[in-house]
Amino acid sequence: MSFYTINEAKKQIELTVRAAPNSSRNEVVGEIENSIKIKLKAPPVDGEANNELVNFLSKWLKVSKSDIIIQRGGASKNKKILLPLNEAVLEKLKGVMNE
Repeated sequence: MSFYTINEAKKQIELTVRAAPNSSRNEVVGEIENSIKIKLKAPPVDGEANNELVNFLSKWLKVSKSDIIIQRGGASKNKKILLPLNEAVLEKLKGVMNE
């Protein structure tokens, strides 16, 4: 199984993320237990880590922040994120799997 699934009908990618707040920098660590692990500098307080995650994903995947939706796990380290389905995003995610 992969850390993302494609919904062709809705033109979305569902990304499973394991967030690691309070890290020294923002970065993608790799795949872990069918999730993509992402380190975040922000603490898990008052939505700061979620905001940091959306900002990081926006820059990393080159998509608008408004196109990134935290579907589940707003108060958890394990999250389901909805992203727009496009070839550039898919290539970036496939690159994580090959690392």
